[in-house]
Amino acid sequence: MKKIAIIAAMDQELAAIKQKFDDVEEKSLNDLVYYLGKLNQKEYILIKSGIGKVNAARVTQVLIDKFDIEYIINVGTAGSLNDKLEIGDIIIGKELVQHDFDTTAFGDEKGYITGTGKIFKSDSRLIDMYKNYIAENKLEYNTIIGTIASGDIFCTEKWMKDKIHAKFNADCVEMEGAAVAQICTLNRVPFIVIRSISDKPNGENHIDFNRFIDIASRRCAELVFCG
Repeated sequence: MKKIAIIAAMDQELAAIKQKFDDVEEKSLNDLVYYLGKLNQKEYILIKSGIGKVNAARVTQVLIDKFDIEYIINVGTAGSLNDKLEIGDIIIGKELVQHDFDTTAFGDEKGYITGTGKIFKSDSRLIDMYKNYIAENKLEYNTIIGTIASGDIFCTEKWMKDKIHAKFNADCVEMEGAAVAQICTLNRVPFIVIRSISDKPNGENHIDFNRFIDIASRRCAELVFCG
């Protein structure tokens, strides 16, 4: 039976997902700990990648190589670049970009990656599934379909927030989603990235992140199993 893989970067993000299962089986592979569980007659693999694009890419490729994956969901927290997104709001990543990938010295556009291009697009069927759920249910938080920017930088400064938003028209910034998207795209595996806002870059948002990561993680977990 094909499995749905859920990747989270941090313990708090994964713990919120695990709480949705009555029972999970812990296993290990390539020095990675993962969990197998069943929910609504579907089989899931839950795994923590660690922070950053390389960690996220590594875990994504291991899952694809070792398991029969139906699709991959990358969940977690993010910083808001869209002034309409507040703490705990959700963004479904229709498009993803690596804001720190820079080969402009060779004449490329910022974010352009040779062989894959600038924009990675989540699976349209999965996007529609979440769109329908959002339309049919009255949620207590704002949820949008938009663009997620990823990079190996924890964005804290407002000037950086404004720069990334202006360059990529991105709604939030984080550190893994577009790497998961790139590996899935190269392997032709459907994927979707879901983020909940834990902070707003303002020079002190590391404090906001630590205060609100649990709330944001729970919001992601509430939404992820809508299909």
